[in-house]
Amino acid sequence: MIQRRGAGTTLALPEVAVNLRIPRRHGHFVFGVIQSGLTCLVAAGIASYPASGTARFIEHWLISWLISWLTMLPVVLLAAPAIRALVNHLTRE
Repeated sequence: MIQRRGAGTTLALPEVAVNLRIPRRHGHFVFGVIQSGLTCLVAAGIASYPASGTARFIEHWLISWLISWLTMLPVVLLAAPAIRALVNHLTRE
């Protein structure tokens, strides 16, 4: 919808409510995605820094991160229940 106000014209877009919240029952998957992404980002940055000069560092870092994240995401999601069970076994209330 276009509205005319005084000397100018403004374009008014309708407000659209977008609910991107994920149900809590899938929280362990969200945690795994965030945790693996952050871990791989740091590890790829550490591994990439000595290998490349400053100019190509960011490009190499992001490519390394994407490859490592795509590799580690399934591992983290599949290992999390076993790790949680092991932690529960090794600890007490």
